[in-house]
Amino acid sequence: MSKCSFIVSLLPSQVMTMVKSEENSDLVYEEFHDIGDGKYNGTLIFEKYYMRAGNRAALVVLVNNFNGKTIVKSIATGSSQGMLFNFDWGAADSFADSIRRILKGYITEEID
Repeated sequence: MSKCSFIVSLLPSQVMTMVKSEENSDLVYEEFHDIGDGKYNGTLIFEKYYMRAGNRAALVVLVNNFNGKTIVKSIATGSSQGMLFNFDWGAADSFADSIRRILKGYITEEID
């Protein structure tokens, strides 16, 4: 599993639109909710086959602005082979970082 989180200078709806149009993998699920008071919560789930890992990987993208800032979390999982070894030739890192690359011009802060 690999993950990254950051704050961007976009609205959650803009993040969702940009990621959906630029992510180079299969979108398998999406939802977007207007919570009220200008607060939004979105989820995108992508899937991609990595030949170098010999496996399909999932990418979950979570977007919200509950605290007044748009927070994006990108989590990649399922890319390693076998039950004993969690080794994927960097596929999970690359998949999780794809969201950072898409939004790089709008990232204002990296978070843990």
